[in-house]
Amino acid sequence: MSISLADVQRAGFPMGGEPLIALDLVDTKMLVTDPPQDLIPDEATASAWWRVQSPRLPAGPPPDLADTRRLRTAIRDLFDAHLAGRTPAADSLAAVNTAAAAVPTSLGLIAAGDGYREETRWHTEHGGNAALAATARGAIELLADETRLTRLRRCASPTCSMLFLAETTRRQWCTPNICGNRARVARHYRRAHQPPFTN
Repeated sequence: MSISLADVQRAGFPMGGEPLIALDLVDTKMLVTDPPQDLIPDEATASAWWRVQSPRLPAGPPPDLADTRRLRTAIRDLFDAHLAGRTPAADSLAAVNTAAAAVPTSLGLIAAGDGYREETRWHTEHGGNAALAATARGAIELLADETRLTRLRRCASPTCSMLFLAETTRRQWCTPNICGNRARVARHYRRAHQPPFTN
């Protein structure tokens, strides 16, 4: 199941609807502001954010704020390290692996009409949070897929820190209706206010 940018924006978050929940999660902290702006500053906002993501998550309670922030920081470090060509912090890798391992999964077969379908079961009975585990797992799958990882981008706007997966090589803005629109308006302004060419 997927969610759209419009779904996320209706819930009050400027960026989201990326193919990976991990990307939506890291984009809940705006790093280019001083100080950085946390878009999930409290438990209520964090719960609202996880509710928006729920159609693409295993069933279960939303993670608490501290665990959400810990995983967000770790995933962001791994993604930023890739984009900057640096080695991530060892504790970032450990935090993502720990979140993913906290809720093991198994594949089951379910009768469906005239046939069968597969179903992934998230084993929360041993502790851990399925939403965090699924989010960490998505980050792991992206980072381990060299072809798909080449599509990870940072918004081209110098006033934005959002990350996204580019569906096309032409995509350079995190959202068409925020950063993309600002770039179009600025380009139009520059053209409209250029001094006339004279010989």
